[in-house]
Amino acid sequence: MKVLKHLFDNNRKWAINRVKSDPDFFNRLVLQQTPNYLWIGCSDSRVPANEIVGLLPGELFVHRNVANLVVDNDINCLSTIQFAVDILKVKHIIVCGHYGCGGVKAVLDDIKIGLTDNWLQNLKMIKDQYINHIYSEKDVNIRFNKFCELNVVEQVFNVCETETVKSAWKRNQNLSIHGWIYDLKDGLLQDLDVCITNTGELDIAKQESVNKIFKK
Repeated sequence: MKVLKHLFDNNRKWAINRVKSDPDFFNRLVLQQTPNYLWIGCSDSRVPANEIVGLLPGELFVHRNVANLVVDNDINCLSTIQFAVDILKVKHIIVCGHYGCGGVKAVLDDIKIGLTDNWLQNLKMIKDQYINHIYSEKDVNIRFNKFCELNVVEQVFNVCETETVKSAWKRNQNLSIHGWIYDLKDGLLQDLDVCITNTGELDIAKQESVNKIFKK
């Protein structure tokens, strides 16, 4: 007896329908992946990366983890960035968080959830660094939203600080790093107005971005 038969059935229906609508789809797909975008997002099952930006398989290179963090000792994430930039030559890296993120909520409210607490220590450091900004917002829902936004912006900076990205910029490779956030309530993306294309822009963004979030 095949386990999870319904998922295999769904897969076959999907493959059949894909060929019906585009007979050459899989022939193109097996030849090469040539995405222009790397998506670094949250593991949350409600945020399907390809679907919400309307891209097909092969058009978006994806890395996901709890709370969309970019950490300097995470070889998984760093390897994905390096492969995307150096091998696939993506032109855009998008860090996308989402409102209602459980990882962000756990750190904001000091909720212990188990092994994941170790991973979220990286986010706790951001909370500690900007604690006065965060708690200057008295409305708890708005505070939560702003912390979600702040996390995205800080992860954008972390991407920019990787050796892979700094080296790409040094050799004048066309590469932009973006910070977005997704709203589960309406399915819409929001640009957090942080787009960095070189190290000079990074320095300016670090001075401006946090104040932008908390002055909204």
